Amino acid sequence: MPSLKEKPKPFLVPEYCKGCGRCVDVCVKGCIRFDDEINPKTGIVPIILDLEKCTGCGLCIDACPEPYGLRAMQQGEKYELQDPAKLFGSKQNKAPEPKDIPAEKVPLPKTQPLVIKGNYAAAVGAMLAGCRHFYGYPITPSTEGAELMSKLLPKMDGVFLQAVSEVATVNHMYGTGGAGIANMTFTSGPGFSLMLEGISYMVGAEVPGVFVNVMRGGPGLGNIAPEQSDVKLACRGLGHGHSHCITLMPSTPQEMLDCAILAFELTFKYRNPVIVMADGYLGQMTGKVQLPDYMVKPGIPAWAVYGDLNHRGNLISSIQLQEADLEKFNQHLEAKYQSMKVEARAESYMTEDADVLLVACNTPARAAKGAVKGLRDQGTKAGLFRPITMWPFPADQLKKLLPKIQKLVMVEANEGGQIENELRLALSLAGVEKLPPITHVRRSGGMLPQQTEIVDHVKSICGKK
Repeated sequence: MPSLKEKPKPFLVPEYCKGCGRCVDVCVKGCIRFDDEINPKTGIVPIILDLEKCTGCGLCIDACPEPYGLRAMQQGEKYELQDPAKLFGSKQNKAPEPKDIPAEKVPLPKTQPLVIKGNYAAAVGAMLAGCRHFYGYPITPSTEGAELMSKLLPKMDGVFLQAVSEVATVNHMYGTGGAGIANMTFTSGPGFSLMLEGISYMVGAEVPGVFVNVMRGGPGLGNIAPEQSDVKLACRGLGHGHSHCITLMPSTPQEMLDCAILAFELTFKYRNPVIVMADGYLGQMTGKVQLPDYMVKPGIPAWAVYGDLNHRGNLISSIQLQEADLEKFNQHLEAKYQSMKVEARAESYMTEDADVLLVACNTPARAAKGAVKGLRDQGTKAGLFRPITMWPFPADQLKKLLPKIQKLVMVEANEGGQIENELRLALSLAGVEKLPPITHVRRSGGMLPQQTEIVDHVKSICGKK
């Protein structure tokens, strides 16, 4: 036994310290204080020992609730971190390796077309895709989608929750997506802005969720009329860090349904949120919608934190405290974003011999398509290129058309050319150094480009009256 003069003094293992401060309170000599910096391995501020006045009383060791956080160090003894399994025994009831329970397609009988609003079509598409969990907050012009979900989901053993806010909404989605469960919301510009932090968390935790953003005029509260003013937000501003989401831009009620179904397929394929961007007019527009011949019975992904025995070992988190770990994870995300480029989609209309190419999406694409027909009748070889994905932008499809094109005309419902900016950036990254002259027809504040405006603009740049 050591003599009183050789009483062992405490030794700290910072990785075990929980920063509770009990040892600080019991030390009458003031030998223990909190550090000034967080331990990057634990995310906690540990204590620091200054043993000059230490008498080796051992009160701090007795007060430490964490095994081997503070321990008595015998003279000349060396200490090494121990395997927790060796210290505390191996875990009991070890869960089996989780396996994917794949989703199934259930055949549906053929039905007559529905005549419904775009918002309703997106909601129906979501339910057909297996979505049974909806969280949201009323906001014009998207509220009809939430209303339909509130009526139908309880009858389908689903969950509809009117969240207390948009911030609450996205965090409900984070938790549900972490369990591997299909989930969605409807929102519009101001509400979408409030969700950005949560979307970044979902990207960082790699969990699924579908956001239907029915765009309205901005900035601020703006108004409730249609715009395309959230394009740069969806493509370049999804929260902090390296956050990207596939962004779909339908142009008809039928595509609202089709894009909703596709969004759920893609959100689980890439373990990443997906955004469906419609303008306010498209959300309210009534059109003919044909249902598919199947619906989806959801499965359970192997990675899900589902709460059962098979998935008890899984973890969902967006935090990487070590710099090297976060860099490696961001490299993983970037590789995933690159793999998403195969999902780029676009539709071309009368582009085979076009000299003038109109580029438009959502409702403005309908006016642009009518303008193409009118211009063709008047002898101008016009065509329409309609991006269906805004991110990733379908640069390769557009690139093939450019050698024959003499003029590009952007048709947008926003000021500043948010879609044009995406086009220019995507083509630049695709190696296109020279573009045809680009002009535009833009309206904003809830005003949409009209077919006559587009025709008159094209005729003016072509020198025709």
